[in-house]
Amino acid sequence: MPVANGEVPVLIVGGGPVGLTARALLSRWGVQALLVEKHSELSPFPRSRLVNVRSMEIYRQLGLADRIKANAFGPEYGRIRFRDTLHGHDFATAAMVGINAPVPESPVIGALTSQDRLEPTLLAAADAPMRFGVELIDLTEEADSVVAVLVDHTTGGETRVRARYVLATDGANSTIRQRLGIDTTGPGAMGGFTTVVFDADLNRWCAHRPAGVYFTAHGLFAPLYPEGGWAWFVPTPDDAARADWPDLVARALGPDTAVQADVLRVQHWVMNAFVADRFRHGRILLAGDAAHAIPIVGGMGMNAGIADAHNLCWKLAGVLHGWAEADLLKTYEPERHPVAHRTLRQAVANTQLMVRVHDHRRDQLRASSGATPDPMELPWSDRYFAQLGLVLGVSYHSGAVLTDGSTPGSTPPEPSDAGTDYVPTAEPGHRMPHLWLAPDRSTLDALGEWFTLLTPDPGHWQQHSTAPWPVRIEALSGEHAELWGLRPQGALLIRPDGHIGARWSDRPPSDSSLPQALTAITHPTPS
Repeated sequence: MPVANGEVPVLIVGGGPVGLTARALLSRWGVQALLVEKHSELSPFPRSRLVNVRSMEIYRQLGLADRIKANAFGPEYGRIRFRDTLHGHDFATAAMVGINAPVPESPVIGALTSQDRLEPTLLAAADAPMRFGVELIDLTEEADSVVAVLVDHTTGGETRVRARYVLATDGANSTIRQRLGIDTTGPGAMGGFTTVVFDADLNRWCAHRPAGVYFTAHGLFAPLYPEGGWAWFVPTPDDAARADWPDLVARALGPDTAVQADVLRVQHWVMNAFVADRFRHGRILLAGDAAHAIPIVGGMGMNAGIADAHNLCWKLAGVLHGWAEADLLKTYEPERHPVAHRTLRQAVANTQLMVRVHDHRRDQLRASSGATPDPMELPWSDRYFAQLGLVLGVSYHSGAVLTDGSTPGSTPPEPSDAGTDYVPTAEPGHRMPHLWLAPDRSTLDALGEWFTLLTPDPGHWQQHSTAPWPVRIEALSGEHAELWGLRPQGALLIRPDGHIGARWSDRPPSDSSLPQALTAITHPTPS
């Protein structure tokens, strides 16, 4: 077949939520990107379902939060319930913090939705080219570009695309990661699972006690859409090819329920748990499941990938637009790699807690001699899914963050692996805390595809030269400034990804302080 050629600043490989989010971010930041997806369409399966608070903040910045919320469940579904069978009573329950109700630390609330509802919204968020049914089969790194060989599964034709950078968002079984020979660390494959999408009338058991997830002794049940539909997640049986899935679903629901399950789709998959040893190889960068495969318990995997894209895309934009050096991309791995390891540890801990619940319940049932046992106390009290420390408390340490000489020990500690406690702070490296600048306008709404300087004295700082960097200067009330330890001429310099890059507690040493800080952040010294 004939081979066509093309050039593009960024080639994104993999059209799941992370690749689609990167495409939308790059488009907003004025970077041309081509996204290729080997499948012929977006995934018809629910897959990842929880969009956490931090991801919704990113989508608010992209103008997508309201559309995502419109297709999502109401906050009352932001809860998990434990039952012996789906038609039984709750023996335990827990809230998904930041999903079930607003939290004061953010202007948004997370959403419980389905990936097949989320992806079309992300696809429509940019008009950048996307080619379905096109798979990367080879790539070669050159001095100033990467040459990718793509095959179109419909026509059989091959295309060579030359890209300045390649973003690998091609999943846990990433072809790119394997071709680069990048190893992984972690438990690895944790077993085979099957998702069964089905229709059935289960309202009499669930409508009065809504939840996003029902854990039972016979698998995990989840409502898919506000209009209806269910998914059953279960370990893949030995003879899956011959399985009678409607019968298996009916039996899992309970032998006496007489529920007819109309099975629509069945998908087999492997639960993986690992972090890639490297997130970058020259001009090729890994994000999402290609960089870290996170078990589903806790709903953190997709969200970690969205944060990867948010961290990376402004850096790509800076390099490609010329106001940052290529070394800025070297800060991606030291900033996101530690977060991936903490996220993996938390997801594994969540899974272990699930096992403890079911083991305890089994012991209760055995000891009850047929009587209904009492509700059990959860091993984590009300703190399961209370992961704001991990979601909002991430701190970056790299050449793209300038310390400000704070007193040793004054910086809040890194979030523990439990990830439950979040203490807002304006220390460099942390996400800018949410404060209301005006009704319905958060500090986070001041951020965008630019650096933001928040200060009580905008007039003083507007005298500083900021060319060639995109910078906006915003007024910060004296009350808010005092809260973050800023004096009348102090300021916070916030990166385009919402993390604080530099802080001046008071008047800067010279009129060149701001351009010097921007230079240092965007032209970091290689470590």
